[in-house]
Amino acid sequence: MTEVVNADNTPRGDTSPERHPAKLRGHLGVPAIVLMVVAAAAPLSTIGGNVPIAMVLGNTTGIPVAFIVAGVIFLLFAASFVAMSKYVTDAGAFYAYIRESLGRAAGTGAAVLALPAYMATLLAVAAYDGVILNGLITRFDGPNIPWWVLTGVVLAIVAWLGYRDIDLSAKVLGVFLVSEVAILLVLDLVIVVRGGEHGITGDSFTPQGIAGGFGIALLYALWGFVGVEATAVFRDEAKDPDRTVPRATYWAVGIVAAFYAFSSWALIEGNGGHDAIQAAKDDPDNFMVNTAQQYLGMVGRDLNTAFWFVSVFACALAFHNISSRYAFVLGQSGVFSKKIGHVHPRHGSPSNSSLVITVASFVIMAVLAALKLDPVLQIFGPLGGLGILALAILWLLTTVSVVIFFRRRGGSTGTVVLASAATLVLAAALVLVVSNLTLVVGGTATLAAIFGVMPLVFFGVGMLLSRRATAELSAAP
Repeated sequence: MTEVVNADNTPRGDTSPERHPAKLRGHLGVPAIVLMVVAAAAPLSTIGGNVPIAMVLGNTTGIPVAFIVAGVIFLLFAASFVAMSKYVTDAGAFYAYIRESLGRAAGTGAAVLALPAYMATLLAVAAYDGVILNGLITRFDGPNIPWWVLTGVVLAIVAWLGYRDIDLSAKVLGVFLVSEVAILLVLDLVIVVRGGEHGITGDSFTPQGIAGGFGIALLYALWGFVGVEATAVFRDEAKDPDRTVPRATYWAVGIVAAFYAFSSWALIEGNGGHDAIQAAKDDPDNFMVNTAQQYLGMVGRDLNTAFWFVSVFACALAFHNISSRYAFVLGQSGVFSKKIGHVHPRHGSPSNSSLVITVASFVIMAVLAALKLDPVLQIFGPLGGLGILALAILWLLTTVSVVIFFRRRGGSTGTVVLASAATLVLAAALVLVVSNLTLVVGGTATLAAIFGVMPLVFFGVGMLLSRRATAELSAAP
């Protein structure tokens, strides 16, 4: 009888990073996983940061439509992702999906690329959070503490939570996420009830409102969904992964799309429809908090700013957890030291990989601070841009893998069509990111070129390192 094998000649039935891997432990249900990944998307930060930037650069109020379009794109991605989830039982997400169809080398390349992608985003938001916290402290006549000291405090708290069991992180993220969503929904509803600044114009949904740089608006809308694809990363820590992961994926995409579209529309109406573009140009950094002050007073402004800090902190914690789990998978697969794939005996967490991410975060941030880089313009922007580029590549490779997987095993035509449609729209999204890379990284064409090549380098290094993983697997008893 001929044995069924993967693309790299390993047994098809052997879908684990090792033959006998230790498993992470947790009791995450659908709500907990949804909270984890929606927190990574940082709703308040997206509305406060991406929306005004998209309006300024695109000269458009069509950002609510852009969020709806981005939501449809990610629903197609989710449909493909979910269809394959019951056949891939590893917690490696990108690694597991791509390896199953394109072979171990490509899968390892994806994991090695995913790790710096999520870490870059972690460092970006941590630096940004230090700036927000500094503003909060000085707002109430506190000392002017350097941003990098405050960022260090953020990273230290994130490290403590990330080391422990995932249920603790889920509870913290749940409280923070509900708080930030609540304050923004209050603002949204007050704006709608009061009829905006000039009445409800609906400008965002008119041809005039959508006109302009809608592609730029869509680019920043896609950026707001970063993290929702990470539901499968928590597979081992879910109560019933075959049911929990698919449901959490759909809920996460749906909630993020609806919330972004409604909140961005409300803020635009609160600033007079088309006039909101000028309001964003006048003060893009404070567009959201200025609107909160207009409709909720100074207390509303202060609460909005405080929860903005909370939102970005939650985002940092979520990306620390995701990064830790990719490092964990690479440790278990033999690409990294086996010690990194260790499971904490009491917490059931990837404790060693969490420590590695913590040390790396502190070292890299210390270097960036020593270089006296601007935390927003020279750290948050470029590293966030690198993250979205790398993830756009991984989203595309994942849907390609789904198409190949179901074509190979004779899956339903509907699944193949959905996955093919997702591949086409994500390919277009990648082209959009690459064509605007200088804008995305917020730097020069030279920096954009360097960052454009880096994901390919990481992926190539990962493919080379897969040889070590194969050797480890062959040597395993």
